Amino acid sequence: MSESPVVAFHNVSIAFAGPPVLADVSFSIAPGETRILLGPAGVGKSVLLKLVNGLLRPDRGSILLFGEEISQMAEENLFPLRNRIGMVFQEGALFDSLSVRDNVAYQLIAERVPDDEIDRRVREALRFVELEETFDLFPGSLSGGMKRRVAIARAFLRQPELLLYDSPTGGLDPVTSTTIIELIVKERDVYRTPSILVTHRLQDAFTLCTHRFDAEHGHMISLPKGQTDPSTTFLMLEEGRLIFDGSLDGLIRSGNVFVREFLQ
Repeated sequence: MSESPVVAFHNVSIAFAGPPVLADVSFSIAPGETRILLGPAGVGKSVLLKLVNGLLRPDRGSILLFGEEISQMAEENLFPLRNRIGMVFQEGALFDSLSVRDNVAYQLIAERVPDDEIDRRVREALRFVELEETFDLFPGSLSGGMKRRVAIARAFLRQPELLLYDSPTGGLDPVTSTTIIELIVKERDVYRTPSILVTHRLQDAFTLCTHRFDAEHGHMISLPKGQTDPSTTFLMLEEGRLIFDGSLDGLIRSGNVFVREFLQ
C-alpha cells in the first residue's frame, strides 16, 4: 500500500480582487519527494506556499496537509501543523537585532527550551550548513549567501516533516547559488524530507535534479549522464494554472508552447 501524500491540492483556486492567482490547481507531494515549482514572477508560486501552511485560504477546492483538511481549519488548530514545517523565506528573513544563535533558535527560545539544549541543537544545525563559526555573530556581519545558509539552518533545526523553500537563491551570484543548492541536495539525500522549492532559475532546478550528495566525500556530485534523482520532480504554473507535473525528461520533451519558451 502506498503512503499517504504529505500535501495534496484538489482543484484549488484563489483570487484577490481580480483574475484568479491560482485556478483549479491539483497536485500532491509524496513522502521523501522534492517538488520544484517553476514559473516566471507573478504566476502564483509564493501564494501556493502560503496556501500549503495555511497562511492563506483557498476560495475553492481542498488542501490536505499531513492528512488533515486545512482549507477551513481554525487558526489555533493550524499551529501544531505549522510547527511540523520548515520554511526558508526569500532573502532569508533574519532578525538583525538577534545573534545567529538566537535567529536559528527563535522558536526554541519561545518554547523555553533550556539554554544548553538550544546551544547544542543550534551548533548542530550550523554545522550542517558549514557555518558553526557564526554562532555568536549578527546578521549584519554576514554575506548574503551566509544569511541564506543561516535561514536554512533555522528551517532544519526542528527536523521538520516538510520543507518549503521560497526562491532560496534569489539575488545571489551563480557560485553562491550553487552552494545553497548543494545544501538543499544534502538535506534531501541525508534526511529525505519532502520539499517544495520555488524558483525561476532553471540552472538551480536542473542542478538539484541531476546531482546527489556524496556523503563519503562531503560534497555534491553529478549523477551519471542521462540519470536524474527519481524523487525530484517538477511543477510549472502559467497564469495561475498548473500546466506541467512530472519528471525532468517530461519537462524537456513537453510540447506545451509556454514550457518550451520558458526552457529556452
